Amino acid sequence: MLIRRALLAAALALSLFAGDAAAQNFADVKPSPQQTHWQDLEFGVIVHFGTNTFLDREWGDGTASPKVFNPDHVDPGQWARAAKSAGANYLVLVAKHHDGFALWPTEQSDYSVKASPWLGGNGNLVKMTEEAVRKEGMDFGIYLSPWDRHEPKYKDSAAYDKFYMAQMDELVQGYGPLVEWWLDGAGSAGHVYDFKKYMEELRTYQSNTMVFADVALFAYGDIRWVGQEDGHIRGENWNVIDRHAELRWRPVEVDTPLHKLQWFWHPDSDKTLKSVDELMDIWENSVGRGGQLMLGLAPNRHGLLPDADVKRLKEFGDALQARYGADKNLARKHAFTDANATAALDGDRDTFWSAPEGSRHAMLEVDFSQPITFDHALTMEWLNDGQCVQKYAIEAWTNGAWTPVAKAEALGHMKIDRFAAVTASKVRLNILSSACTARIRELQLFDVGR
Repeated sequence: MLIRRALLAAALALSLFAGDAAAQNFADVKPSPQQTHWQDLEFGVIVHFGTNTFLDREWGDGTASPKVFNPDHVDPGQWARAAKSAGANYLVLVAKHHDGFALWPTEQSDYSVKASPWLGGNGNLVKMTEEAVRKEGMDFGIYLSPWDRHEPKYKDSAAYDKFYMAQMDELVQGYGPLVEWWLDGAGSAGHVYDFKKYMEELRTYQSNTMVFADVALFAYGDIRWVGQEDGHIRGENWNVIDRHAELRWRPVEVDTPLHKLQWFWHPDSDKTLKSVDELMDIWENSVGRGGQLMLGLAPNRHGLLPDADVKRLKEFGDALQARYGADKNLARKHAFTDANATAALDGDRDTFWSAPEGSRHAMLEVDFSQPITFDHALTMEWLNDGQCVQKYAIEAWTNGAWTPVAKAEALGHMKIDRFAAVTASKVRLNILSSACTARIRELQLFDVGR
């Protein structure tokens, strides 16, 4: 009888726990410290360079000879410096794409740089890139394609799982702390991977690495794909998503190449380079909508980014500073307000304004010594306790009344609102609805003048 009662009690406890899980609210789900660190990076690049570069291909089939890989002036330092000039804070290297060719001398296969004429077969592009990236003060990550069109073991799922994890071990144990690990699901239809085991192996050595994956790998990823490659987030951007009644904090990464529809370098690359205006539009619709921008870079057959690419990245970085640099923020330059509000106007992301504890509606007001003209507002939410703001308005005091100039739902990590220019001596963020106590890291105002 006692055993029976104990079993009943245990069953009741389990049912209550299950009920709590089922009743979990979006606002109850919070990010890990690793996720908030990653989101604060905001902008990274991913480098595609391999046999495809030398064969004018986007999709290698695994049959290319390693001997085609023979760059004569590889300079990952140039890649990192160019990325940094654009404002990027981390770099992910495609260490193995779908063709299976490895850019480090893997011990698991002969299909790698060690079989190429580059540096007499003694080169290691992963090591060179990691060292160059860290020299620039940037974070480093790795893309290791699960799909492998060269490796014979791929036909046997169990054998390939061991192969993939052995390659993973070489990378996660040999190249320092990794900020991101890319799991690309392309080409994998019908193949069964032991992703659970992959993640156990990765976490053993790289516990802080953010795993990129699409929603199909919901349980294993820390960050998610936006769903297309044009550089835009569409609709309201919520960090918590629901898959089959499971709620998880999965911030979105927006991947798009610097060249239109081209991840690898091609001979016509001078014709496909995106303009500064196009890159600005991408940034405002990715980072400016609370996501992470991952911009694709493609070295040429020399192992260098083309001069036009380097120039364009610098132009883009300069344009970002000209539009959203700290010295352009009118709220920081001209506002005078109470001490609590100052924490959202000081340009310091480690400070934040708090709404009254427990409130579901609040206002952050900024007063100016004289009227200012502005047409963009940038707002950042402090997300450590979850994404709270569910509806808000940017309002300006004009003609003796508060007038909404922008209205939306999600704030999240960052939200840029654009509107017709308005001149006012007072501006406020009106939090119309929040699921928990709203905390605002930054409220910035800009006169872009487009």
